[in-house]
Amino acid sequence: MAWLAAGEGYEISLDDGRVVARRTGGRQLKSLPKALRDHPEADRLRRLSEWLDRHVASCVAQVDAWMVSSLPVPTGLIARVWPDEAWQSALRDMAVVGDDPDEVGFLRDATADGELKVVDLDGETVRLSARTVTLPHPVLLPDLDDVRDFAAELGITQRVEQIHRATWAKPVIGRPETATATTTATATGTATASATEVRDYAGGKFASRFGLAARATGLGYRVSGGYATCKVRDGGRSTEASVWIGEPYWDGESETGALSWHDEDGRAVRLSGVGPVAWSEGMRMAAALYAGRTIEEGGDK
Repeated sequence: MAWLAAGEGYEISLDDGRVVARRTGGRQLKSLPKALRDHPEADRLRRLSEWLDRHVASCVAQVDAWMVSSLPVPTGLIARVWPDEAWQSALRDMAVVGDDPDEVGFLRDATADGELKVVDLDGETVRLSARTVTLPHPVLLPDLDDVRDFAAELGITQRVEQIHRATWAKPVIGRPETATATTTATATGTATASATEVRDYAGGKFASRFGLAARATGLGYRVSGGYATCKVRDGGRSTEASVWIGEPYWDGESETGALSWHDEDGRAVRLSGVGPVAWSEGMRMAAALYAGRTIEEGGDK
Protein backbone atom coordinates (compact mmCIF):
# COMPACT_ATOMS: atom_id res chain seq x y z
CA MET A 1 0.00 0.00 0.00
CA ALA A 2 0.95 3.63 -0.40
CA TRP A 3 2.19 5.59 2.60
CA LEU A 4 -0.35 7.98 4.14
CA ALA A 5 0.48 11.18 6.01
CA ALA A 6 -0.31 10.83 9.72
CA GLY A 7 0.80 13.45 12.18
CA GLU A 8 3.72 15.78 11.78
CA GLY A 9 6.65 14.10 10.14
CA TYR A 10 5.15 10.59 9.99
CA GLU A 11 3.59 8.31 7.38
CA ILE A 12 1.73 5.06 7.96
CA SER A 13 0.77 2.05 5.89
CA LEU A 14 -0.35 -1.58 6.18
CA ASP A 15 2.22 -4.36 6.14
CA ASP A 16 0.77 -7.89 6.26
CA GLY A 17 -2.31 -6.60 8.07
CA ARG A 18 -0.35 -4.55 10.60
CA VAL A 19 -0.18 -0.75 10.82
CA VAL A 20 3.43 0.38 10.38
CA ALA A 21 5.04 3.81 10.36
CA ARG A 22 8.06 5.67 9.07
CA ARG A 23 9.47 9.15 9.19
CA THR A 24 8.34 11.01 6.09
CA GLY A 25 10.34 9.56 3.21
CA GLY A 26 12.51 7.51 5.57
CA ARG A 27 12.81 3.85 6.56
CA GLN A 28 10.07 1.87 8.26
CA LEU A 29 10.21 2.06 12.06
CA LYS A 30 10.41 -1.10 14.16
CA SER A 31 7.26 -0.21 16.10
CA LEU A 32 4.35 2.19 15.83
CA PRO A 33 5.08 5.40 17.79
CA LYS A 34 2.76 6.01 20.73
CA ALA A 35 1.60 9.30 19.22
CA LEU A 36 0.21 7.43 16.20
CA ARG A 37 -1.57 4.54 17.94
CA ASP A 38 -4.84 6.47 18.33
CA HIS A 39 -4.46 8.59 15.21
CA PRO A 40 -7.62 8.57 13.01
CA GLU A 41 -5.64 7.38 9.98
CA ALA A 42 -4.20 4.48 11.97
CA ASP A 43 -7.71 3.53 13.10
CA ARG A 44 -8.91 3.66 9.49
CA LEU A 45 -6.13 1.32 8.43
CA ARG A 46 -6.95 -1.13 11.22
CA ARG A 47 -10.59 -1.22 10.09
CA LEU A 48 -9.45 -1.70 6.49
CA SER A 49 -7.24 -4.60 7.59
CA GLU A 50 -10.21 -6.21 9.37
CA TRP A 51 -12.34 -5.77 6.25
CA LEU A 52 -9.63 -7.34 4.09
CA ASP A 53 -9.46 -10.34 6.44
CA ARG A 54 -13.23 -10.77 6.16
CA HIS A 55 -13.00 -10.43 2.38
CA VAL A 56 -10.33 -13.15 2.16
CA ALA A 57 -12.43 -15.46 4.33
CA SER A 58 -15.51 -14.70 2.23
CA CYS A 59 -13.71 -15.55 -1.03
CA VAL A 60 -12.43 -18.85 0.38
CA ALA A 61 -15.91 -19.72 1.69
CA GLN A 62 -17.50 -18.97 -1.69
CA VAL A 63 -15.00 -21.07 -3.65
CA ASP A 64 -15.45 -23.87 -1.13
CA ALA A 65 -19.24 -23.67 -1.62
CA TRP A 66 -18.81 -23.85 -5.43
CA MET A 67 -16.57 -26.89 -5.04
CA VAL A 68 -18.62 -28.80 -2.47
CA SER A 69 -21.77 -28.34 -4.56
CA SER A 70 -19.97 -28.70 -7.93
CA LEU A 71 -21.94 -25.69 -9.16
CA PRO A 72 -21.29 -24.34 -12.69
CA VAL A 73 -19.40 -21.06 -12.45
CA PRO A 74 -19.30 -18.60 -15.39
CA THR A 75 -15.77 -18.31 -16.76
CA GLY A 76 -16.43 -14.60 -17.26
CA LEU A 77 -17.07 -14.22 -13.54
CA ILE A 78 -13.78 -15.91 -12.65
CA ALA A 79 -11.98 -13.64 -15.13
CA ARG A 80 -13.55 -10.53 -13.60
CA VAL A 81 -12.59 -11.38 -10.02
CA TRP A 82 -9.15 -12.80 -10.86
CA PRO A 83 -7.26 -9.47 -10.50
CA ASP A 84 -8.39 -9.34 -6.85
CA GLU A 85 -5.60 -11.01 -4.84
CA ALA A 86 -8.05 -12.54 -2.35
CA TRP A 87 -10.08 -14.19 -5.10
CA GLN A 88 -6.97 -15.25 -6.99
CA SER A 89 -5.51 -16.88 -3.89
CA ALA A 90 -8.73 -18.85 -3.31
CA LEU A 91 -9.06 -19.92 -6.96
CA ARG A 92 -5.47 -20.60 -8.01
CA ASP A 93 -4.65 -24.27 -8.61
CA MET A 94 -8.22 -25.44 -8.12
CA ALA A 95 -9.04 -28.40 -10.33
CA VAL A 96 -11.57 -27.27 -12.94
CA VAL A 97 -13.58 -29.02 -15.63
CA GLY A 98 -15.01 -27.44 -18.78
CA ASP A 99 -17.29 -28.97 -21.39
CA ASP A 100 -15.61 -32.39 -21.21
CA PRO A 101 -16.03 -33.84 -17.69
CA ASP A 102 -13.01 -36.10 -18.24
CA GLU A 103 -10.67 -33.20 -19.03
CA VAL A 104 -9.36 -31.92 -15.70
CA GLY A 105 -6.93 -29.03 -15.35
CA PHE A 106 -5.46 -26.86 -12.60
CA LEU A 107 -6.42 -23.20 -12.82
CA ARG A 108 -3.38 -20.96 -13.23
CA ASP A 109 -4.61 -17.72 -14.82
CA ALA A 110 -7.59 -15.90 -16.32
CA THR A 111 -7.45 -13.57 -19.32
CA ALA A 112 -9.28 -10.28 -19.71
CA ASP A 113 -11.45 -11.75 -22.49
CA GLY A 114 -12.85 -14.42 -20.17
CA GLU A 115 -10.68 -17.43 -20.97
CA LEU A 116 -9.06 -19.57 -18.29
CA LYS A 117 -5.51 -20.91 -18.48
CA VAL A 118 -5.15 -24.35 -16.93
CA VAL A 119 -2.45 -27.00 -16.72
CA ASP A 120 -3.92 -30.30 -17.87
CA LEU A 121 -2.87 -33.75 -16.71
CA ASP A 122 -0.37 -33.97 -19.57
CA GLY A 123 1.46 -30.94 -18.16
CA GLU A 124 0.34 -28.72 -21.03
CA THR A 125 -1.03 -25.21 -20.52
CA VAL A 126 -4.34 -24.95 -22.35
CA ARG A 127 -7.14 -22.40 -22.54
CA LEU A 128 -10.70 -23.05 -21.48
CA SER A 129 -13.28 -20.93 -23.25
CA ALA A 130 -16.38 -22.81 -22.10
CA ARG A 131 -19.22 -20.58 -20.92
CA THR A 132 -19.08 -22.22 -17.48
CA VAL A 133 -16.72 -24.48 -15.59
CA THR A 134 -17.12 -26.55 -12.47
CA LEU A 135 -14.75 -26.94 -9.56
CA PRO A 136 -15.69 -30.57 -8.94
CA HIS A 137 -15.87 -32.19 -5.56
CA PRO A 138 -13.02 -34.75 -5.45
CA VAL A 139 -15.40 -37.69 -5.08
CA LEU A 140 -16.61 -36.84 -8.61
CA LEU A 141 -13.15 -36.64 -10.16
CA PRO A 142 -12.25 -39.60 -12.38
CA ASP A 143 -8.90 -41.20 -11.50
CA LEU A 144 -8.57 -39.11 -8.32
CA ASP A 145 -5.37 -40.90 -7.27
CA ASP A 146 -3.73 -39.98 -10.58
CA VAL A 147 -4.85 -36.37 -10.17
CA ARG A 148 -3.33 -36.29 -6.69
CA ASP A 149 -0.05 -37.79 -7.90
CA PHE A 150 0.20 -35.25 -10.70
CA ALA A 151 -0.57 -32.38 -8.30
CA ALA A 152 2.24 -33.59 -6.04
CA GLU A 153 4.64 -33.59 -9.00
CA LEU A 154 3.69 -29.98 -9.77
CA GLY A 155 3.98 -28.96 -6.12
CA ILE A 156 0.40 -27.71 -6.14
CA THR A 157 -1.08 -26.34 -2.93
CA GLN A 158 -4.68 -25.24 -2.66
CA ARG A 159 -6.16 -22.58 -0.41
CA VAL A 160 -9.48 -24.42 -0.59
CA GLU A 161 -9.15 -28.10 0.25
CA GLN A 162 -10.22 -30.01 -2.85
CA ILE A 163 -8.00 -32.72 -4.34
CA HIS A 164 -6.61 -33.81 -0.96
CA ARG A 165 -9.96 -33.54 0.78
CA ALA A 166 -10.87 -36.70 2.69
CA THR A 167 -13.55 -38.59 0.74
CA TRP A 168 -15.84 -41.51 1.44
CA ALA A 169 -17.15 -43.57 -1.46
CA LYS A 170 -20.77 -44.53 -1.05
CA PRO A 171 -21.35 -48.30 -0.98
CA VAL A 172 -23.97 -49.86 -3.22
CA ILE A 173 -27.16 -49.95 -1.16
CA GLY A 174 -30.31 -50.06 -3.26
CA ARG A 175 -32.76 -48.03 -5.21
CA PRO A 176 -33.11 -44.34 -4.14
CA GLU A 177 -36.18 -43.46 -2.12
CA THR A 178 -37.24 -41.01 0.55
CA ALA A 179 -37.95 -42.61 3.90
CA THR A 180 -40.45 -41.89 6.61
CA ALA A 181 -39.27 -44.47 9.13
CA THR A 182 -35.84 -44.64 10.72
CA THR A 183 -33.65 -47.67 10.25
CA THR A 184 -29.95 -47.79 11.05
CA ALA A 185 -26.98 -49.30 9.29
CA THR A 186 -23.23 -49.05 9.08
CA ALA A 187 -21.50 -47.78 5.95
CA THR A 188 -19.09 -50.69 6.00
CA GLY A 189 -21.73 -53.32 6.68
CA THR A 190 -24.85 -54.42 4.87
CA ALA A 191 -27.37 -51.59 4.51
CA THR A 192 -30.94 -52.33 3.58
CA ALA A 193 -32.83 -50.22 1.07
CA SER A 194 -34.88 -48.71 3.91
CA ALA A 195 -31.94 -47.67 6.12
CA THR A 196 -31.73 -43.96 6.95
CA GLU A 197 -28.82 -43.74 9.40
CA VAL A 198 -25.12 -44.60 9.58
CA ARG A 199 -23.57 -45.34 12.97
CA ASP A 200 -19.89 -45.75 12.02
CA TYR A 201 -19.00 -42.65 14.04
CA ALA A 202 -21.62 -42.83 16.78
CA GLY A 203 -20.61 -43.23 20.42
CA GLY A 204 -17.69 -40.80 20.49
CA LYS A 205 -17.65 -39.57 24.11
CA PHE A 206 -17.01 -35.95 25.09
CA ALA A 207 -16.65 -34.42 28.55
CA SER A 208 -19.50 -32.03 27.78
CA ARG A 209 -22.06 -31.24 25.14
CA PHE A 210 -20.59 -27.73 25.02
CA GLY A 211 -17.21 -29.14 24.04
CA LEU A 212 -18.75 -31.27 21.29
CA ALA A 213 -20.75 -28.30 19.95
CA ALA A 214 -17.64 -26.10 20.08
CA ARG A 215 -15.74 -28.69 18.05
CA ALA A 216 -18.52 -28.70 15.46
CA THR A 217 -18.55 -24.91 15.06
CA GLY A 218 -14.75 -24.79 15.11
CA LEU A 219 -14.72 -27.18 12.16
CA GLY A 220 -17.10 -24.87 10.29
CA TYR A 221 -20.32 -26.82 10.80
CA ARG A 222 -23.63 -25.36 11.88
CA VAL A 223 -25.14 -26.37 15.21
CA SER A 224 -28.93 -26.36 15.22
CA GLY A 225 -30.86 -27.76 18.16
CA GLY A 226 -29.27 -31.06 19.08
CA TYR A 227 -27.48 -31.55 15.76
CA ALA A 228 -24.33 -30.57 13.91
CA THR A 229 -25.27 -30.10 10.27
CA CYS A 230 -23.85 -29.40 6.85
CA LYS A 231 -25.86 -28.61 3.75
CA VAL A 232 -24.76 -29.84 0.33
CA ARG A 233 -26.22 -29.33 -3.13
CA ASP A 234 -25.78 -32.69 -4.83
CA GLY A 235 -27.20 -33.67 -8.21
CA GLY A 236 -29.30 -30.51 -8.44
CA ARG A 237 -30.97 -30.90 -5.06
CA SER A 238 -30.17 -29.70 -1.56
CA THR A 239 -29.47 -32.30 1.13
CA GLU A 240 -28.55 -31.68 4.75
CA ALA A 241 -26.40 -34.14 6.68
CA SER A 242 -26.80 -34.11 10.46
CA VAL A 243 -25.15 -35.78 13.45
CA TRP A 244 -26.81 -35.87 16.85
CA ILE A 245 -24.61 -34.16 19.48
CA GLY A 246 -27.00 -33.95 22.45
CA GLU A 247 -29.66 -31.70 23.93
CA PRO A 248 -28.69 -28.01 23.69
CA TYR A 249 -28.79 -27.28 27.43
CA TRP A 250 -27.36 -30.55 28.68
CA ASP A 251 -24.25 -29.81 30.76
CA GLY A 252 -23.06 -33.36 31.40
CA GLU A 253 -21.12 -35.81 29.27
CA SER A 254 -22.25 -36.17 25.68
CA GLU A 255 -21.51 -38.40 22.74
CA THR A 256 -21.91 -38.39 18.98
CA GLY A 257 -25.02 -40.01 17.61
CA ALA A 258 -26.00 -41.41 14.24
CA LEU A 259 -25.46 -39.65 10.90
CA SER A 260 -28.51 -39.06 8.75
CA TRP A 261 -29.56 -36.97 5.76
CA HIS A 262 -32.69 -34.89 5.15
CA ASP A 263 -34.22 -33.29 2.07
CA GLU A 264 -35.33 -29.66 1.68
CA ASP A 265 -38.65 -30.48 3.37
CA GLY A 266 -36.92 -32.00 6.38
CA ARG A 267 -37.79 -35.59 5.48
CA ALA A 268 -35.26 -38.33 6.21
CA VAL A 269 -33.57 -39.59 3.06
CA ARG A 270 -32.92 -43.30 2.72
CA LEU A 271 -29.25 -44.15 2.34
CA SER A 272 -30.00 -45.46 -1.13
CA GLY A 273 -31.11 -41.96 -2.13
CA VAL A 274 -28.13 -40.02 -0.75
CA GLY A 275 -25.94 -38.61 -3.53
CA PRO A 276 -22.17 -39.29 -3.65
CA VAL A 277 -21.14 -35.77 -2.58
CA ALA A 278 -23.71 -35.55 0.23
CA TRP A 279 -22.58 -38.99 1.41
CA SER A 280 -18.91 -38.06 1.42
CA GLU A 281 -19.42 -34.70 3.12
CA GLY A 282 -21.73 -36.20 5.74
CA MET A 283 -19.23 -38.96 6.55
CA ARG A 284 -16.43 -36.38 6.62
CA MET A 285 -18.34 -34.32 9.20
CA ALA A 286 -19.16 -37.36 11.33
CA ALA A 287 -15.55 -38.59 11.24
CA ALA A 288 -14.18 -35.13 12.13
CA LEU A 289 -16.47 -34.85 15.14
CA TYR A 290 -15.67 -38.39 16.28
CA ALA A 291 -11.93 -37.74 16.01
CA GLY A 292 -12.14 -35.27 18.93
CA ARG A 293 -13.62 -37.82 21.35
CA THR A 294 -12.18 -38.62 24.77
CA ILE A 295 -10.00 -41.71 24.44
CA GLU A 296 -9.83 -43.80 27.58
CA GLU A 297 -6.45 -45.09 28.66
CA GLY A 298 -5.81 -48.45 27.06
CA GLY A 299 -8.75 -48.10 24.67
CA ASP A 300 -9.76 -46.47 21.42
CA LYS A 301 -13.34 -45.41 22.19
